Amino acid sequence: MSRSGHFVLAAGGTGGHLVPAHALAAELRARGHRATLVTDARGAKIPGLFGGVETRVLPAGRIAHNPLALLRAARDIAAGRAMALALYRELRPAAAVGFGGYPAFPALLAAKAAGLPTAVHEQNAVLGRVNRLVAGRVDAIATAYPEVDRLSPRHRAKATLVGNPIRAEVLAIRDEPYPALAADGVLRLLVTGGSQGASVLSEVVPAAVGLLPENLRHRLQVTQQCRPEDLEAVCATYRALGVPAELATYFPDLPQRLGWAHLVVARAGASTIADLTAAGRPAILVPLPSAADDHQTANAREMAKLGGARVIGQAEFTAERLAREVEAMVADPESLAAAADRARACGRPRAAEALADLVERLAGDALLERAA
Repeated sequence: MSRSGHFVLAAGGTGGHLVPAHALAAELRARGHRATLVTDARGAKIPGLFGGVETRVLPAGRIAHNPLALLRAARDIAAGRAMALALYRELRPAAAVGFGGYPAFPALLAAKAAGLPTAVHEQNAVLGRVNRLVAGRVDAIATAYPEVDRLSPRHRAKATLVGNPIRAEVLAIRDEPYPALAADGVLRLLVTGGSQGASVLSEVVPAAVGLLPENLRHRLQVTQQCRPEDLEAVCATYRALGVPAELATYFPDLPQRLGWAHLVVARAGASTIADLTAAGRPAILVPLPSAADDHQTANAREMAKLGGARVIGQAEFTAERLAREVEAMVADPESLAAAADRARACGRPRAAEALADLVERLAGDALLERAA
């Protein structure tokens, strides 16, 4: 008997939530299932994800301490729950999977009310707010790291380590060798601040490049993601330094650029760490200090411990400090290649498959009922 079914994936409107949901959708579809994405207005507009996957937009109340904001959030959550219930009556899904972010909350509340099997996937090394709110209600919790802060001991029995699902384009890099780096050869530096960019990288990285020894600076080729308001100034700095640099607010071919990079300077978002460790690329990580529960510092913990990355807190992230770190990491090509191997050792390339296995097991009889 066929076991194909329909899964609803609910995720907030940022790359960190949507990329693993996208990877799971692709894996489920490859297994003959259907997938529908539930997200907010931001998530529906992120390019390059969920091609061919039906997308539904739900109102998502942002939970806050302000009484008026809390009332608005409650109204939006109730509306989102009602819309999700109507969606489930229409689609008759086998299970619902949440990936964090506010749109996942009403979708999972509705799934529980509808009697659907439910799971959440936590991309970060700290359980996020929405996932904490629903942890006691869902049937399974999939984690990306072996150590997850703020996961209650009473919910640990539900937890399964799967890793962070990544795009197929990034996974393909894992089978490629780390780019050869001669002592006097071209050194390719990739700088990315995640889906939202990072102005601090635009300020510090070009200035640090200017402090590098001339012989090292003249070997550099830079690819850097910038916020729109930073592009002109960053471009002018690299031009004055005589350093070839390609700048953009968004690189649709970022996986390919990651593939040829020798060193990456980046934030420590969940998708960034997953991509770096899947591809095996050494990095200098600058965790976002305002990230909820300082989860980016926790995300960088495993990679740094194994020697695949160096971590610089934003308060210490100066041009002088970055220049010293870059110079130290690239001084010995063999050591840099070894750091790439250590980064790769942190990767969990079968994450999408492991998560799909989990949700299929969770759906269990529901898959058979819908196939009957």
